[in-house]
Amino acid sequence: MTLIILSSLLFHIGRVKRMGRTTMPMNLNILLMLLWLNQALMATAARPVCLDYCGDVDFRFPFGIGKGCYMSKSFEVFCNHSFSPPKPFLTSINMELLDSSTGSEQITVNNPVIRSDCSSKSSTSLEVSVSGTPFVFSNYSNRFTAIGCDNYAMLIRNGNTVGGCLSICRQSNTTGCYGLNCCQATIPPNFQSFVVNMTNPFHSDADGRSSCKSAFMVSQTWLESKSTVLNEVQEMDHVPAVLIWSEFQGYCDIREHPNITCTSNYCWAQLTQNQFCICSRCQDVGKCTNPKNYYYCELKCMYNRGSYNCTCPAGHRKISNNGYSCYPNGAFGEKSRMKAIFIGIGSGLGFLLLVISIWLSYKVVKRRRAMKLKLKFFKRNGGLLLEQQLSSTQSHVEQTKVFNSAELEKATDNYHVNRILGQGGQGTVYKGMLTDGRVVAIKKSKVVDEDKLDQFINEVVILSQINHRNVVQLIGCCLETEVPMLVYEFISNGTLFQYIHNNLNEEFPITWEMRLRIATEVAGALAYLHSAASAPIYHRDIKSSNILLDDKYRAKVGDFGTSRTISIEETHVTTRVQGTFGYLDPEYFQSSQFTNKSDVYSFGVVLVELLTGQKPISFLRSVEERSLATYFLLSMEEKRLFEILDSQVLKEGGKKEIIAMAKLAEKCLNLNGKKRPTMKTVAIELEGIRVSVGAHSTTPQDYEEVDYVVGDYTAPWDVASSSSGSINSSTININSVTYID
Repeated sequence: MTLIILSSLLFHIGRVKRMGRTTMPMNLNILLMLLWLNQALMATAARPVCLDYCGDVDFRFPFGIGKGCYMSKSFEVFCNHSFSPPKPFLTSINMELLDSSTGSEQITVNNPVIRSDCSSKSSTSLEVSVSGTPFVFSNYSNRFTAIGCDNYAMLIRNGNTVGGCLSICRQSNTTGCYGLNCCQATIPPNFQSFVVNMTNPFHSDADGRSSCKSAFMVSQTWLESKSTVLNEVQEMDHVPAVLIWSEFQGYCDIREHPNITCTSNYCWAQLTQNQFCICSRCQDVGKCTNPKNYYYCELKCMYNRGSYNCTCPAGHRKISNNGYSCYPNGAFGEKSRMKAIFIGIGSGLGFLLLVISIWLSYKVVKRRRAMKLKLKFFKRNGGLLLEQQLSSTQSHVEQTKVFNSAELEKATDNYHVNRILGQGGQGTVYKGMLTDGRVVAIKKSKVVDEDKLDQFINEVVILSQINHRNVVQLIGCCLETEVPMLVYEFISNGTLFQYIHNNLNEEFPITWEMRLRIATEVAGALAYLHSAASAPIYHRDIKSSNILLDDKYRAKVGDFGTSRTISIEETHVTTRVQGTFGYLDPEYFQSSQFTNKSDVYSFGVVLVELLTGQKPISFLRSVEERSLATYFLLSMEEKRLFEILDSQVLKEGGKKEIIAMAKLAEKCLNLNGKKRPTMKTVAIELEGIRVSVGAHSTTPQDYEEVDYVVGDYTAPWDVASSSSGSINSSTININSVTYID
């Protein structure tokens, strides 16, 4: 085309010369017209005509097919015509593109399903990655999902476990993903690659159950819309997942940018390392951005170095009180600086007078609003009901104080981060000092369900009535904040878990005598809660990290956030399964019915921790022995008890006392809850073992494995007796234990 235009131009000029006419102005106009036409044609030819679809899938820029139609290699689309209809694939991550209409910064792709031990399908790679691209898995739209019988799937990134879930085995087809044969977990933000580890924590593959397990990242909306059973989803090779490739940051101007690339429909330029300006409906770069249609060009912040974090690029500024952050300078026809200064001075004087006149009124209104808000929270959190309960309860309950928010703010230095003692599923615990000098622990709970306020207030009242030296005392509560807060006595020496597993005080190791005493004190406290409290209380989260040690290393049972009270005639409470993995009663885990024997099982795990010094869950042991309870029961069955004991126990403990405590733990861990002893019986047997310690020689013994039978104890139990003293009202004799060599 260019050659044709130039040839026509030369022919016309030669013809004019031969005619000898002086028509130079007309010839210049013709020349300029031809040159302009040539440039326009060249500019049009330089822009590739790009397709925005493949088969049944439409997509938008920066994605494109063919050179010059995509913004970078990360967004190159390959249309595979071997399928009917054809399917688009992203070459950078080798995933099928399903949809780009979920949002201008999101796409949906076909994500691989990871399998393990599936006979009908070959096992696939346990790693999925989109690293090296701007794509990240959306933590809002996606869920990590595991399917299979007792599938304990862990999500691992850079060698660290960052999430996971456990699907409970049910031998039937199940619709929906609610924990039975299918479980889900949210994922961290800015997630690009992960490895999946799938195990069965309960059974070996030889027990006849299906061992086929799968895990994948999937769009939550898609999974909820599926009406098929989960077995059909498990058979799929790929499932939809949502990827984010940028965040919208505002609008931009590229008219003066030196490096601009255009397609048939879009123009774009890279402004910074991870910022791009993309213009749609851009027929002329000079008209891509102006005060009337600047919104044609959008500023995109790409994922870079672990986050989406971009400031406004050069030539742009952040405008407050507007829908988005960045706009081109002059987008709104801004005034000159001097004019703005004069206007500012004039309006500033008037504004200053206005501020002075309304400042005092504002302070008064603010104070009134704060008082009304506190009253609103107080009523919403059940303050009126609590006052009614306290006024109608016996006088010893009135010791529970209702604090105001100002007292607790002062006690915790406005909840300073340095005052945090710990954080968990129930809330955050702060260390504080009251005006009377008492050091307390202040628990800031999560928002209470308004439908359960009666239950919450009832639990506060009941906890205030607990009077046992081995239970953390509830001092009071505060209800005039957005979330209710509870005030407990402060326990200074950390948790039993820290002393057993973290060597909290290496110069003061936890001795055999201390272990026996702590076990006896905790058992006594639980027996009190089960049997002697005004209404039976089930703790529901007994574990070594919830057993605190005071300045004299006496045990204190704490964290009643998941506790439940029941009427005397009830035998169990049906709830959503809550607790800590490794301590959960298997019967409760299967039936969701929590009984007093469920606390007994959890206490049995604590006894095994005291004996062995090992954690309740350890990935250093084999799969079938990963649970400490299972590991201990197998060792007892195989007569290997003294091979797994803690060195301090072997060094200081007597043979008969160790075996008696181990047999007691074995009874507590019986899989049949009805065959477990009550906490009252457990407390009596532990007190008997403590009494017998002084009656036997501490000379080192030959720890040969023996079997024995423990006799039944029928003596009454005195809840008020000292854990360090003898039980006068009980007949306990360790020699009543019959040993069989």
